[in-house]
Amino acid sequence: TPAERANLAGVRHIVLVLSGKGGVGKSTLSTELALALRHAGKRVGILDVDLCGPSIPRMLRVQDSAVHQCDSGWVPVFVGQDEAIALMSIGFLLERPDDAVVWRGPKKNALIKQFVTDVAWGELDFLIVDTPPGTSDEHISTVEALRPHQLLGAVLVTTPQ
Repeated sequence: TPAERANLAGVRHIVLVLSGKGGVGKSTLSTELALALRHAGKRVGILDVDLCGPSIPRMLRVQDSAVHQCDSGWVPVFVGQDEAIALMSIGFLLERPDDAVVWRGPKKNALIKQFVTDVAWGELDFLIVDTPPGTSDEHISTVEALRPHQLLGAVLVTTPQ
């Protein structure tokens, strides 16, 4: 729908960060990729759809930040003094950062769709999407929600074992 496209209309490239298992460094790679792109002068956002393990707010030292509303939806948290990186994560919506998220698929899928449609990203060169480990409903929901938008590609994080 036009409303769904509006919040991602200013995003030029979307990159998914995936892996088949946990603990391989997806969140670290997502964070470092965003920092490197920002250092290269790009406008960058990170969408953390790792709903059960939202570690990026802690990695970027903004875990105590709050998400606010605007006319077009949620305003992402901006990282750093220069507000160089926009970030949205379920970590900002929990009462305590270490709270467990124990949700069934439909509730997770609805939040992912809401993250895609209801976050006011503004103008970004890159949106990095940090996904949970494995190949679950969250991945399918994320790809389906992003289908109308230009996905640049994916980074598959692996280990040599």
